[in-house]
Amino acid sequence: MRFRIYKRKVLILTLVVAACGFVLWSSNGRQRKNDGLAPPLLDAEPPRGAGHLAVSVGIRRVSNDSAAPLVPAAPRPEVDNLTLRYRSLVYQLNFDQMLRNADNDGTWSPGELVLVVQVHNRPEYLRLLLDSLRKAQGIDEVLVIFSHDFWSAEINHMIASVDFCPVLQVFFPFSIQLYPNEFPGSDPRDCPRDLKKNAAVKLGCINAEYPDSFGHYREAKFSQTKHHWWWKLHFVWERVRVLQDYTGLILFLEEDHYLAPDFYHVFKKMWKLKQQECPGCDVLSLGTYTTSRSFYGIANKVDVKTWKSTEHNMGLALTRDAYQKLIECTDTFCTYDDYNWDWTLQYLTVSCLPKFWKVLVPQAPRIFHAGDCGMHHKKTCRPSTQSAQIESFLNNNQQYMFPETLVISEKFSMAAISPPRKNGGWGDIRDHELCKSYRRLQ
Repeated sequence: MRFRIYKRKVLILTLVVAACGFVLWSSNGRQRKNDGLAPPLLDAEPPRGAGHLAVSVGIRRVSNDSAAPLVPAAPRPEVDNLTLRYRSLVYQLNFDQMLRNADNDGTWSPGELVLVVQVHNRPEYLRLLLDSLRKAQGIDEVLVIFSHDFWSAEINHMIASVDFCPVLQVFFPFSIQLYPNEFPGSDPRDCPRDLKKNAAVKLGCINAEYPDSFGHYREAKFSQTKHHWWWKLHFVWERVRVLQDYTGLILFLEEDHYLAPDFYHVFKKMWKLKQQECPGCDVLSLGTYTTSRSFYGIANKVDVKTWKSTEHNMGLALTRDAYQKLIECTDTFCTYDDYNWDWTLQYLTVSCLPKFWKVLVPQAPRIFHAGDCGMHHKKTCRPSTQSAQIESFLNNNQQYMFPETLVISEKFSMAAISPPRKNGGWGDIRDHELCKSYRRLQ
């Protein structure tokens, strides 16, 4: 009798312990899943600073061909756990591809146009772009993909507030922020920018053998933009599942662009005009940097010109066919010694592509550059002033917007162009190899 009671107690105790264990396990599992897939997106940021350095020091030779003596290697950087966590989160988000503001029944597909916005860390400009998109007629039909190379709670909150069109966020997985102390970020073992090659070889820094055309060593903050642009090009055409069978155009923007309210209206008419009257036009552009005092007399006119990186890189629209032709020039794009993606494209048009690009572009621009500061400009950023000037200009030309028809101007400018001047900054073989790998990577 006592034995049967004891067995019953043991059985009851075992069931209780098992139930508690199951509850703890399932709650921890849910927490891990939530940590991996849900915001931090909105309420946390990865560290900006460096990780800890390992204390072990090895011995290495600079290269197999170098006659430099053996030198102590700098400590190899270690990666902190939070940075590793965010790398994993970025990978997961790029895989999940959560589409917001679209039908969830699985039947939604993009229409005639998809926008892809390259975003770094200028929320004051991104806010202006979002404001211009909100005012654009027909924007609810357009999928907007935001491609980020900087994780920012503020920026993520801004994107989450977009309720006027379908939205997808993707993240460049090889950003400086995710690799703060190693390539493709800045490795402490890299050569200083202005060190002479002989001194670099003697010092034994990692990339001593690979200065650029001007004798300088890579700077990650300049290399990243070109990497991001090329990765983004591949990812949206080949990895974004909702675009798998997409046959329309993708319009590439940057965070400091500003769009006119009739940009989509004009774009659709440009696309129709291209198909009917300019089948040889390779790409479309929404405008140039040339300022106009008025849309009067030009609001319905478009030009056919030779594509130039210094004029037609804003609002560049590509078809899948144009993308495939670029892919055939991967080696050239990835090894050309210029850290600018648009100057590199210019080089492709004269060296690798079958012919010069022919671009269809409106005489009255439907896109404006609000960011006259930053990487190439030393002036103070004043986004509110610049946006006010653009808005005033657009308000003064409202009566000329939304033209019923477009016509190709009689002025055809199809002059041959010379290869652009190199800017350097892209001589490191590691940049070349990473750039070539994007089509194979998730």
